[in-house]
Amino acid sequence: MADCADEHHALVVAVMSRPAVVGSLVVAVVAAGVLVSTQGTSQPPAEAASHSSALRPDGARRAASPAQLRAARLVPSDTVAVRRSLAQRLSLNQLAGQRVIYAYAGLKPPASLLAVIRAGEAAGVIFYGPNISSLSQIRAVVRELVKASASSPVHAPLLMLTDQEGGEVRRLPGAPVLSEKQIGESANAVALAAAAGVGAGRNLAGVGLNVNLAPVLDVFRQPGNFVDEFQRSYAGNPTTVARLGAAFITAQQRMGVAATAKHFPGLGAATQSQNTDLAPVTIAASLQNLRAVDEAPYRSAIAAGVKLVMTSWAIYPALDPRLPAGLSPIVIGGELRGRLGFRGVTITDGIDAGAVTPVGALSRRGVLAAEAGADLILCAATNANDNTPAQGITVLHAVASALGHHQLSLAAAQQAATRVLALRSHP
Repeated sequence: MADCADEHHALVVAVMSRPAVVGSLVVAVVAAGVLVSTQGTSQPPAEAASHSSALRPDGARRAASPAQLRAARLVPSDTVAVRRSLAQRLSLNQLAGQRVIYAYAGLKPPASLLAVIRAGEAAGVIFYGPNISSLSQIRAVVRELVKASASSPVHAPLLMLTDQEGGEVRRLPGAPVLSEKQIGESANAVALAAAAGVGAGRNLAGVGLNVNLAPVLDVFRQPGNFVDEFQRSYAGNPTTVARLGAAFITAQQRMGVAATAKHFPGLGAATQSQNTDLAPVTIAASLQNLRAVDEAPYRSAIAAGVKLVMTSWAIYPALDPRLPAGLSPIVIGGELRGRLGFRGVTITDGIDAGAVTPVGALSRRGVLAAEAGADLILCAATNANDNTPAQGITVLHAVASALGHHQLSLAAAQQAATRVLALRSHP
């Protein structure tokens, strides 16, 4: 990330009046070839108090003190223990904020977005076409957001996301130019998929973005259907999709840009009229068909080390007859994490999609997504010109309130935040 070098590579030195390292925990910081190690210090009694000491008398969680947050600040080589420690020290708003990806309309980030970033209540920001007028313009926006993040008590790089699939779905000019379908139909498809991953990674990193919501791993059933209509699927053969998706993922992530496999468990069987952006969609594929065809590319993506998986908003009766996949603990916790063994970051599709608005108000959708196991909630409208940080702020407050009232598991939220903080530190 050329414009985020200071954020990603600067050595953060926290000056602490007392140690915050537990037992024989070793915290190693490697930056510019320097190793800093702290060993054998014990946690002071005040820090070793029971979890209840983090709650106010009224039961609400105390906000982390500046000293606590400074002690737990992340650097590029942070350990899992340090990330977990930071997640446990966050206020409820900050903890909820680690789930929220914000969106906005226009070319300039609004003050409300900068405010939540400075408060440590944001995981990242997504950029759509109307947010980008030129490469120099979006670089300047990224610098502004990085500056705001630098003053946040949660000292980890922001996630900066966009959709750069190739073909018709590109937010930035340039690579990858070919669509997934064009790549899949080529004689040298694997090489072209890898080249597309390299191109996407370089393109995003060149303006400071670190997460690409690609590749699409949907296995289309009928020519011209919902996914194939815009050439967003590599093929109708799950083996081909798996091989090309893994090539794209591996190549792009070598560029330092995280890849996102989508839309789990698959939209390849959706007809042309079944658009989850517009209305509820039910995909009546059998369990055998879902697992043999739609989920097959995800096994390869997970084996390739994909950093994120985006869930679909369709309902799959063979898995969960009641809830859309992105709101379903059965799909996320049972199928994706349990059966396929995914250990990375899960992300929803846009929370304002027509497929999920019938479920309830935005606040309810946000809480249900968190309850289902979504690590990140994409708080964006189906029309990019309708985007506003208010959507993310609504979800932030709803999730924080649900945590405070024990409607959501605090332990699960901390585990999700630990995964997100790991991604933020190492996209």
